[in-house]
Parts: sequence; structure tokens; C-alpha cells
Amino acid sequence: MSPLLHPAHKIINKYSQQQLTLLPPLSNQKMNEYLKEIAVLCGIKKKLTWYAARHTFATTVTLGNGVRIENVSSMMGHTNILQTQHYAKVLDANIKEDMNKVIEKYKNT
Repeated sequence: MSPLLHPAHKIINKYSQQQLTLLPPLSNQKMNEYLKEIAVLCGIKKKLTWYAARHTFATTVTLGNGVRIENVSSMMGHTNILQTQHYAKVLDANIKEDMNKVIEKYKNT
């Protein structure tokens, strides 16, 4: 099995004996309904959508934690890196961290 975060393993285990597919199939419309319910329960004012969830995963969960864009592309099922670059945004924290790596590398030269 591919490496997954613990909450994802729990969801997979929950449904593993209940159906033929890995997870219950949901349309984008049904997923958006569920996300709307979650937003109400959590007091989130922003409109949550399947697209927003994918964007958050790409930018905050993966790229924001230093995962290479090539790997994010594969995780999201994109056929080429250009599709992933649509989600990618330059994060100030990543720029600072990358620049600090360069400074560290050349500080004794």
C-alpha cells in the first residue's frame, strides 16, 4: 500500500469490508454538499468545494511542507507537471527556507 497519512488509513479501513471499491464513490456535487455541511458545523464562512480541497492539498499539505512538485503531480493523478503548476503558488515560507539552504551552503566560502 502507498504511504498515507493516518486519517486516510482509518477511512480506508472503515470501508474495506463494506464495498467493492476502495472508497464509496461520490460525485463532485455530493462531495460539495458534504463540504458545505462541514463548513456550517465548523463555522467556516468560506465556500468549501472539491476544487478548494484539491487546491488546499496541493498548496498547504504538500507544497507548503516541502514536497516536490513532481511528487504532488503524481499524487494528484496529473499526466504532466503543467497541470500541477496550476495549483502551485509560490509560498513565502518556501522561498525563505530555500534561500536559507543556499546561504547555509555558501556561508563558509
